[in-house]
Amino acid sequence: MKRKIVLLFIALSVITTMCISCKSTPKEAPKEAPKTDANAVAARNKADQARKQALDFDASQYFPSEWESVESLYRTTPNDAAQINAVAEVYKELFNKAVPLYAQAKEDEIMAIREQIIASGLTDLLPQCLKSPDNFALIAKQEYDNKNYYKAKELADTAMYEYNTLLTGVKVYVTRQEIVNRGFTQYDSDNFVKADEIAQKAIDAFNAGDKETATASAEEALLRYNLVLSNGWTKYAAERKEAAENERQLAVVDRANIASKDTFRKGDASLEIANESYAAEVYSDAAIAFVEAEANFSVSRKETEEKRVRAEEAIRVAEEKIGESSESALEAEKLIEGGSK
Repeated sequence: MKRKIVLLFIALSVITTMCISCKSTPKEAPKEAPKTDANAVAARNKADQARKQALDFDASQYFPSEWESVESLYRTTPNDAAQINAVAEVYKELFNKAVPLYAQAKEDEIMAIREQIIASGLTDLLPQCLKSPDNFALIAKQEYDNKNYYKAKELADTAMYEYNTLLTGVKVYVTRQEIVNRGFTQYDSDNFVKADEIAQKAIDAFNAGDKETATASAEEALLRYNLVLSNGWTKYAAERKEAAENERQLAVVDRANIASKDTFRKGDASLEIANESYAAEVYSDAAIAFVEAEANFSVSRKETEEKRVRAEEAIRVAEEKIGESSESALEAEKLIEGGSK
């Protein structure tokens, strides 16, 4: 009997444990995948496209406050097709407002660069250089009028690229002319000759329609010309520094610092500015200031010489008058003496 009772307790204990285990780990129901609203997805794609178009034409720059507002709506709008479509319409409106502003800004930029090219005289050397970019700009305007805005943008960018290539050519031409006019070729003749060769390569490539090679060659030529110009200013500044200091010493010897002190002080002021620029390695500014200093010291010497000549002339005239007075006095004395006899 006791054995049966023990077995019964064991059986009850096992059953109770199993029931508790079942209650502590209930079986979870399978999760359902979230439902997709096809209309909301389509609206979101529409909004994304409208947003990209507005960005492509700089709406965020032209209308910053409106852009911030619609961006906030874009981020916070719930997954509702009607509300998302409303956001898309705002982006579209900003796009429509930005397009004419973008087009006008692009046209202004193109015209400004074009005028620089003409003013530089490059068109005198290369009469047909504007033909290709002008053609792209003209077609871009036609596409814009036809409301093909992306095509117009692409063509305008091509025109800009070609104008910028020519503008680099202008910089090459102007820099080369400065080197020649200032006589700086003597300071770095090897680089100057090499730059000339590369510049001609750029011209040949441009005429052949190879804009990429033309641009790369023009940029390399410009780097070399700038190096020649920089070396020229460095050596020229050193020469002008020596000349200004020598002229100052001569002015001191001539006592111009006393006889023509105002002009001499101007020379010292220019010399101080020149030395500061020279120490800062701004050699172009230093050279110009050294030339000014040298000129002022030279002028002070000339002024001193002129004053010396005038003084000597005054002394000569005074001596002549003194001599004439002495002779007159002697003659008068003779007359007096003769009369007394």
